[in-house]
Amino acid sequence: RQTAQESHPSRPGLPCHQLRALVLLQLSPSLTDLVVESHRLYHGSAQNPTSRKIRSAPCAGSGISPQTASLLWSGWSPVLLPWCDASVMSLRQLGGPSRSIMSRSVCIVGAGPSGLVAAKTLLHNAPEGSFKVSVFDSQDAVGGLWPSSKTDDGRQVHPLMLANQSKHTMQFSDLAWDEDAPQLPRAWMVGRYLQRYLDRYLAGNPDFELHLGTRVVRAEPLDGGKDGWHVLFRSRGKGESRRFENLLIASGYFGKPIIPEALARPASIPVVHSSQYRDLKALLGKKAPGEGKILVVGGQMSGVEIAGTIASHLSSAANSPDEFEIPAIDKYSVHHVVQRPIWVLPLYTTPEPKATTTPFLPLDFSSYNRNNRPLPLVNTQGHIGEDTAKLVHGVFERALGNDQAMFSPLLRVDDEAKSRPPYLAVSDWYCDFVRSGSITLSTGRVESLDGTTAVLSPGGTKIDDIAAVVVATGFDPSPCLDFLPDATLKQLHHSPRHTEQPVALAFHGTHHPDVSNLGFVGFYRSPYWGVMQMQARFLAELWSKPDALPETLLQKLKTDDSIQRTLALRGDPRLSQFPMGDYSWLMQEFAGALSIDPITPSFDGAPALSHNNQPLDMLTPSRYPSPTDDSQAREDAAKSVRDTLSVSVAGLTTPRFVSRAVFRSLLGTWKLERDLTSRLPSHPSGHFSGTARFLLRDGTSDGIRRAKDGTPESSDEDDPGMEYLYIEDGEFRADGGFGFRATMRYVWRYDERNGVLGVWFAKPEDPKRADYLFHEIEFLTPQGGRGKGWSAKAGHLCISDYYDVKYDFAFEAVNLKQWTIEYIVNGPKKDYTISGTYRR
Repeated sequence: RQTAQESHPSRPGLPCHQLRALVLLQLSPSLTDLVVESHRLYHGSAQNPTSRKIRSAPCAGSGISPQTASLLWSGWSPVLLPWCDASVMSLRQLGGPSRSIMSRSVCIVGAGPSGLVAAKTLLHNAPEGSFKVSVFDSQDAVGGLWPSSKTDDGRQVHPLMLANQSKHTMQFSDLAWDEDAPQLPRAWMVGRYLQRYLDRYLAGNPDFELHLGTRVVRAEPLDGGKDGWHVLFRSRGKGESRRFENLLIASGYFGKPIIPEALARPASIPVVHSSQYRDLKALLGKKAPGEGKILVVGGQMSGVEIAGTIASHLSSAANSPDEFEIPAIDKYSVHHVVQRPIWVLPLYTTPEPKATTTPFLPLDFSSYNRNNRPLPLVNTQGHIGEDTAKLVHGVFERALGNDQAMFSPLLRVDDEAKSRPPYLAVSDWYCDFVRSGSITLSTGRVESLDGTTAVLSPGGTKIDDIAAVVVATGFDPSPCLDFLPDATLKQLHHSPRHTEQPVALAFHGTHHPDVSNLGFVGFYRSPYWGVMQMQARFLAELWSKPDALPETLLQKLKTDDSIQRTLALRGDPRLSQFPMGDYSWLMQEFAGALSIDPITPSFDGAPALSHNNQPLDMLTPSRYPSPTDDSQAREDAAKSVRDTLSVSVAGLTTPRFVSRAVFRSLLGTWKLERDLTSRLPSHPSGHFSGTARFLLRDGTSDGIRRAKDGTPESSDEDDPGMEYLYIEDGEFRADGGFGFRATMRYVWRYDERNGVLGVWFAKPEDPKRADYLFHEIEFLTPQGGRGKGWSAKAGHLCISDYYDVKYDFAFEAVNLKQWTIEYIVNGPKKDYTISGTYRR
């Protein structure tokens, strides 16, 4: 008593058992750990009081051997148990050394976005000292699917792939993107963001361990998980095991690529999964046949994306100034086998599709506009009835402005297709490559592959001269769970044949009530970053306060039907493309359960949209910071909210993203009619009729100079992006009757960082190579409404002749319908106007 009160004078008159606990802490921390750990191990089997036995496996980091623990309880439990119980309870009441006594050990499988946000949440948002976290990943760097650099091509995502969601969606609330990050980051940039997340919140934390290059090979529940998990892991051929109190699976959904049976047999041509595709050289090999079709199999999102990507690579190889390694690369094409029409959205869409002067924003701004749906939200995914299907099809058709018949009859979403659940894909280039013939479509399924010929069913359609096959038929997620025993998988309702929903979990994919101390984060198809973070917060609450859950959370758990709903949807022919795809609803449900009030930004200066007379209110993870975030995390959330609103207002009130939308929509062939009106008798007037082709290719550096000092641009961070080789060909006929064939070449470039669209002259002696800048197009803010299309201007001084250039671009929703260009040329020997109109 004297020792305790001298050490804790602010706590006079404590009961003996509490004073005993304080003395224990003061005099013997190691004995404290022994007592507390033995108490915890002993009570791990409290379900059977008549056979209480200490577990033979010691807790990680406890320093207690099985022999010591067994000796303690076999001979001394009648004496020590009451004293130990009271002491541990007292330590909890007094807020004693919770880090060493109360911390629960957690094994997290996976160091991708799900694993990192789970680790951060457990260590920073749960009560201090609640958890000690060990993260295991078989890869040698964090990030999961996401590469850590431009050259990191060993992941399942190509490092240069553009994300199909903006940085406003692909973030956690507690870490803002760097200010200079593009709206649509590339995959390697996402990997770098995750490294920053690790550095900010986890590196150097004494309660955090990261085990890279380490695969979890087995996880056995002890007493159904009530007494924790015995985890076996292997690193560089060496196996080890540890006991953890909780197991959290954040291994992702992309277990094993699915190859259809007809294509899984040995073949004479390359057959690869879309996740393994990197470039044409690796696909076709050194002994490429010299021409042929690249067959893409799979008609959902990854199939559309990879078909568009390969078509862009072929276009670039054929139209770039340098000779490609594979001869006759222009003789190759893409043949895409699809099963049904699918809506294809570009990366930038418009919230005002009926306007001619169409404003553009990254596509998720419109997708996650909270003001598009009445509150409270109702789940729109799962079983899709016919009326709901027609409603959603109508939303996509209005967003695109057409039913896609303008690109191909096989892309048209007709009335019959609109009665079925809609499918969605994202690609900037796919539809126009289909229109141009670079991608040919067939409907059906590959029944067989014999040599270089594929046969489709039904109907027996043959596709000949196949040079390679790229399979985009998804992943089997079951291998991501292969370390769990069969009995546990059975409890989780595991079904390998239901790849969309391989397990049935409670409360939106987080846990199962029959398997203690097991949690999941991000284990579903197409997880949303904000939902991953909410799942992690839910588990932190569930595990840190199992006997004192808030009433709001208890009520949500009582009414939760996630398991029954998942089981009912298995085999449903009207299952939605993404069964857990209603991100806005999921965020609402988690926020309600966890009592998280979203940030409501000030919409001062934000315009109202025409369809609902309300501002665009985009849902982002940053709108939902945790109440237990520190000041830095809260400031990052507020910064991200401000950035999202600023981008939204700029996109709706200025031409900020119009140049990108124009650039994307130029791909392919245009009909060109041009009038030349000369005011000098020495120069004839006349009319040009022909075509203009915009041929996509990777960005080149020819002719590029810094505006200020004239030095070449070079930076490891610079993204060369894409550009077009413009080829104009047709006939000019003068008013006097004579005519001649005329052709012209330019290079059109889009500068992603500065949002600038520029036109460059091509070298006369090397017409695929850019020479020098002709002009940069400056888009003008619309005045007096949105009914006239986007206007732009440019200028160019060519020695003593000045070119005054005016553009007008008229959109139909997301696609250019037509555009015009006018040159007014004045100089000592020139005085004429050229007016051209481009139509599809």
